Amino acid sequence: MQRLKDQVAIVTGGAQGIGGATARRFAEEGARVLIADVDEAAAVANRDRIREAGGTAELLVTDVSKHDQVRAMVERAVELWGGLHLLVNNAYGGGRGQQGSAVEVSEEGWDHGMALLVKSMFLAVKYAAPHIQRAGGGAIVNIASVHGLLMAPGKLVYEAGKSAVIGLTKQMACDFGPVGIRVNCICPGHIVTERMARRWATTPRASSSSTSSTRCAAPGSRWTSPTRSSSSAPTRRRSSRATRSSSTAG
Repeated sequence: MQRLKDQVAIVTGGAQGIGGATARRFAEEGARVLIADVDEAAAVANRDRIREAGGTAELLVTDVSKHDQVRAMVERAVELWGGLHLLVNNAYGGGRGQQGSAVEVSEEGWDHGMALLVKSMFLAVKYAAPHIQRAGGGAIVNIASVHGLLMAPGKLVYEAGKSAVIGLTKQMACDFGPVGIRVNCICPGHIVTERMARRWATTPRASSSSTSSTRCAAPGSRWTSPTRSSSSAPTRRRSSRATRSSSTAG
């Protein structure tokens, strides 16, 4: 039985990695999926992969740090399929000036990183939640990270942003749980995405060392794949109870 049959979902950063696998899993479960991503070529490839498997998917090139583009993303999903039930806030792409400590990060890097990591989720929920409520309830999933729980040196923007996502999620659960919208975050560990797999193929030692701080902080952690991580996403539509805790996968 398809657990998401005829529901409408938006997955930001849905071209590849965790977002790509989530989009495919939702489609397998019967959802109609809008892939929102800045990488048009990768989004086209994932859309076509879903369609070839018998699923329903469309794409929209979207920069989630831009207010007008996030609003257009939600409007497009509703225009295509008449409503919205599921939102996965996953997109993040890094950028210049975001690496290092508070001394090394540029103000522009900080602002852009926060726009991608935190502001994007605020904007997506701002426009999506009313439609999800009108549809009778649904679910919002914000992708946080183990880096929101365990800090690493030289990663100020990412660690601060992912920590904020956890707090954002808890607060949103208070607001929207009572109206039938579950809000959760997932805190994955190290995920071997397509991009990371290519990096490992050329420089395995560098890739391993890049995760050493997280592994030291969480010695029981393990690496996993986007497909496995996507299994943590919602497969039920309604709940009248606010979910205030975040789960850690990986």
